[in-house]
Amino acid sequence: MAFEIERKFLVKSDAWRSEIFETKQIKQAYFCNTERASLRVRVSNQQAFLSTKTMTRDIRRHEFEYEIPLEDAEFMLQYMCRGSPLIKQRHLVQVDHHVWEIDEFAGDNQGLIVAEVELEHETQTFTKPSWLGEEVSNEIRYFNFSLINHPFTSW
Repeated sequence: MAFEIERKFLVKSDAWRSEIFETKQIKQAYFCNTERASLRVRVSNQQAFLSTKTMTRDIRRHEFEYEIPLEDAEFMLQYMCRGSPLIKQRHLVQVDHHVWEIDEFAGDNQGLIVAEVELEHETQTFTKPSWLGEEVSNEIRYFNFSLINHPFTSW
């Protein structure tokens, strides 16, 4: 069964920018969110995915993701999802043995930058770079599905 173990942090400086080795443009929106799971469609650099995650505040959540045709995803984003799509750039930065995903949000979430690292198990140690700020792994308002209904600029 598929799952992800992810820790999420705010970013407190731009020191990471000189270490970027790849940037992806991401547009995603949600069909629904229930107390048990979320269902979304995502377009990233001309690839499209349909995915669902269990709804929990734990850093370990079940996640299932499937590639779908780009044209189908664009239709879903425009006509089938709730609200406006979430737009962000995802910058990839290597720190020791981990790749950090640094999401820089646009639109109604402009100004929000969060860094995420995926782990193999919940107690795995990792290097915390100097540009890392407060951990927000368990704060629902920083979950992508929350940012669509309650954008960062309205906090």
